[in-house]
This record gives sequence, C-alpha cells and structure tokens, in this order.
Amino acid sequence: MQTSLNHYSQNNEIHKDIPGRKEIIGYGLGDFGYVLIWTLVASFLTYFYTDVAGIAAGAVGTLMLFVRLWDGVSDIGMGILVDRTNSKHGKARPYLIWMPIPLAITTVFLFTVPDVGMTGKITYAAITYSLFILLYTAVSIPFKTLLGMMTQEQHTRSMIGIVGAFFIQSSALLVNMITEPMASGIGGQLGWVMTGTLFGVLAVVTLYITFRTTKERVGFVPTAKQEEKVKLSSGVKALFKNKYWMIITLFCISYYTLLGFVGAELYFAKYILGNASYFSIISLVKAVPGILAIFFMAPIVKKIGKRNMVLIGILSIILSTFIKYLDPTSLNYFLIGSAFNGFGKGIFGAMLYALINDTVEYGEWKSKVRTGGLVNSAASFGMKVGTGLGTAIVGWLLAFGGYVGNLSQQSDTALQMILYLNIHIPFLIAIIMFLLMWLYKLDKIYPQIVEELQRRKNE
Repeated sequence: MQTSLNHYSQNNEIHKDIPGRKEIIGYGLGDFGYVLIWTLVASFLTYFYTDVAGIAAGAVGTLMLFVRLWDGVSDIGMGILVDRTNSKHGKARPYLIWMPIPLAITTVFLFTVPDVGMTGKITYAAITYSLFILLYTAVSIPFKTLLGMMTQEQHTRSMIGIVGAFFIQSSALLVNMITEPMASGIGGQLGWVMTGTLFGVLAVVTLYITFRTTKERVGFVPTAKQEEKVKLSSGVKALFKNKYWMIITLFCISYYTLLGFVGAELYFAKYILGNASYFSIISLVKAVPGILAIFFMAPIVKKIGKRNMVLIGILSIILSTFIKYLDPTSLNYFLIGSAFNGFGKGIFGAMLYALINDTVEYGEWKSKVRTGGLVNSAASFGMKVGTGLGTAIVGWLLAFGGYVGNLSQQSDTALQMILYLNIHIPFLIAIIMFLLMWLYKLDKIYPQIVEELQRRKNE
C-alpha cells in the first residue's frame, strides 16, 4: 500500500497539490469514526428494540422504514446545503466540527428507551431515531462530499477509498466484536448506553482529526463562471441527465438493502446456531478477508478499474450464499460463507464512494453544472432507503413468522424467516447488484472527461 500511495505524477493539472499520505490517513480516520456509530445502529438497534426494550418486531420494521424514508429526504436537503456553504473552512469540512458532538449525544438517547408502555416506547423510539438520522446525515453527507473535493485524480480517489475501507472494516469489526459482550456484561439498558457513549466519543475525536488534516481542492475557489450559485431546479435537472449517477444510486439501494440484513445474523446466531455469542465470531470472520483484500487491491484496481473490482466482490457475495445454503445449521459452513461475504463487502467499502464521486465529473461534463453535494446526497438517499427497506424487511418477516422477542424457542415459521433473511434474499439482491454494475461503464471514459473539464476551465 505504501508504494501505491506514492504513485503520483506531476504531469498535468489534476496532479498538482494532491493529497499526501497523512491527509489520506486523516480522511480514513473519519471513516473509522462515523462507521462506529453507523455499525452500532445498523447491526444492533433492531435487536435492542425487540429483545431489550421489548418493542414488537412488526412495529420496529415499520419504524425503520418510515424513519429511513425521512432520512432520504433530509439527505437531499443536506446536499443542497453543502453545495451552498462557503465558509473559511470550505464547503464540507465545517460540518465535521459542528455536528459530531450532537450526533454522539443522540446515539446515547437511542439506547435509553423508558418503560412507558408499548405506545410510549414506539413514540420515543420514533422521535430519537428520527433525530439521530437527521444528525447522522449532517455528518455523513459532508464527509462523503469531501472525498470528491480532495482530488479529481481517478486513482488517488481509489486509494483514498481503499485506505478508508481499511478503517471502515476495522471500525465495523470493533463494534461487532465487542458490543454484544460489553452490553451483556454490564447488563440491561445501561450496558447499551455505556457502549453507545464509548463509540460516540471515539467518533467525535476521529472526525475532528479528519477536519484538521484534510483540504478541499476541487470546486472550493469559484471561477468567474462558477460564482453564481446553482439553482436547485438546475441541479436536479442535471442530476437526472447523469445516467451513471442513476445506476450507482440504484446500486446503493440494492447494496444497502443487503446491509440492512446484518442485524438478522444476530437472530441467526441465537436461534439457528444456538448461541448469540457466535455473532462476534461471525463478525470477525467477515472482517478479516475484507481487511486483507485491501492490501493487494490497489494494483488490481489500477489495472482492471473500480467497476470490475466491484463485480468480483458481487460474485463473492453470491458464492457466500451458496456455501451457507449447503448446510444452514452448520456453524462451519456459515463461517466459510461469511468469509466470502466479508471479502465482497470489503471491496464495496473501498470502491463505492469513489464510484459515486466519479459521477460528479460526468455530470459536470454532461450538463456543465457541478453539484457534488447533491450527487452524494442523492446517492445517500438511495443508501438510506435501502437500509430502511432492509431493516424493515427483517422486522416484517420476523413478525410474519410469529417471532416473539427473547423467547428461548421460536416457531418453525419464525426460524424459516430467519433463514430467508440470511441466505435466500441476499442471493437475489446480489444478482440485482451484478446486473446494475454491469451497466456502469464510466471507468473507461473518465480520464477523457477530466481532460475536457480542465480545458473548459482554462478557456
């Protein structure tokens, strides 16, 4: 990886003043920070609501979808706000010092559900989860937009994504390994509150480091042609002329629907494999291949491109479902399948945001309107809808199967739903992801697009 980080050339305009190693690592630490909170909520909140707070599974599923749809709307608003922000710190960076502390506080509120009856619990969960989502959006959209503002150089973006993926995988591993043992060890809601507090503090610190170490280079200093702010109608019109943004957004919906099923693995460990603590082992087995892949990914990406690398990751996800299907009740088969699953997701973590930000250049080339914040927020809308759909499906299918939180033995239909959520449905989603990524052809024409954009700016 060290050699790859030093590949930079000074032969043309886009190679000038590109991020160095320290800045790339500083951005990666931000990945580590906000993913701590995201993984805690994505992996454990559904379980916390059903088996600790005692909220009905069907109500939890509906709540998750409703709040994530609201989240998608807030994403668009945040993207517009980032595009229109002009502070001494830039467009995206200021939000990394303004918003992490409120986000950390709200994360703790999520795991402090009062015992005020079912209606009261659902109301409290809806309010706190909606507030959490709003604040998370205020951090994640600027953070993702910042990647596109750090550099236009294609391979450098890939490298930032690869280094970020290392921190993402490490962050997710940390959360999935220690959350359940730590929360259970302390006991009750207090265990979850203390766990949320720990991750919230770490997120605040790492995001501040990102703010201090990064620099906005692309689209920050306006030219005479760029001084007038882009109207919302023009930005939205330009967005829907961007076919690669539409493809990547649909891909985000599919992939994040798949990620929304992560919480179902805890139910699988507890009720199919017979021990909830297996979830930590599964998380470790998933994370290690993804982390290892990062160390040899850079030269392969440079040779075959981001899109083809992602196709390899999708094939790995498909293979993982076949392996788990061979013997769904075997821990060994599930762990082997999880290893292939983790390898594929490690690739996605390294490539996805670079793919999204490449569509910013395509959109500017196509419509002569640059809307980095709107592109990232609209793609993030797809992510939030996907995650909401995934977590909602978990709750709905559990309820359909007659699942009752914290029973020692679930019904046969409930167990069947848990199997579907971990094997059958992920297979179908992976097929959809493959078809979408097959249509993504931007890698081949991206260098010519950037050259044309540079000529326009110099005219």
